[in-house]
Amino acid sequence: MRYFLEIAYRGTAYNGWQVQDNTDKTVQGFLNRALKNTLRHEVETVAGGRTDAGVHCKRQFVHFDVPDVMDSNAFLYKVNRCLPEDIYVSDLLAVQPTAHARFDAVSRSYEYHISLEKNPFLEGLAVRYWFPLNIELMNEAAAKLFQYNDFEAFSRTHTDVKTFLCDIYRAEWIRQGNDLVFYIRANRFLRGMVRTIVGTLLEVGRGKLSTEDFEAIIQSKKRTSAGKSAPPQGLFLTDVSYPAAVFV
Repeated sequence: MRYFLEIAYRGTAYNGWQVQDNTDKTVQGFLNRALKNTLRHEVETVAGGRTDAGVHCKRQFVHFDVPDVMDSNAFLYKVNRCLPEDIYVSDLLAVQPTAHARFDAVSRSYEYHISLEKNPFLEGLAVRYWFPLNIELMNEAAAKLFQYNDFEAFSRTHTDVKTFLCDIYRAEWIRQGNDLVFYIRANRFLRGMVRTIVGTLLEVGRGKLSTEDFEAIIQSKKRTSAGKSAPPQGLFLTDVSYPAAVFV
């Protein structure tokens, strides 16, 4: 029987989502151990999206297999008791036997949070930005993303992806009081793509780049042309969406 788990976590204490050979401090590692303790056997998990060290997640899905149908309330109670307080499993959903948390996803959404004033309650959850920003110009530049689908300029180098093509459905900055949030949604993202887009748009907001410069960076397909990657603590994976046919 295949299930999707809906999960959320604060990424501050972790070296990213994915299990790694050189550290046991990953979200997937803690989740796998919690599932093993709950189900009394090894469990392999596959996530709809991977996050880097320090990046947070409000909502995403993980698939795994078990031999029998499970009671969701009892399972959620047990597995959450085995998890640290900064990782939460909120739902258990029965899915089709071939459903895949990564390959069946039709879109992924991220937010990047910037604090425009010092706020101790946002420490680790937003990036304090000290320079004035022209939000209108940043949104003009962000709108250029809709005109292209090759985003190699914003991808980490030396990755094993077969294509740099992505379809972006939303990209905009919104002022919320003393905070600034960048919303972006696409069918897929490249490694480091969101943080590099944010870092480059901040250069536009400071007047260091024009909207024409931003478009030229996209066209260059060169990571060296883009801006510095924004810090991880402001980034949240907020949703992964699936077609209804995936669920039982």
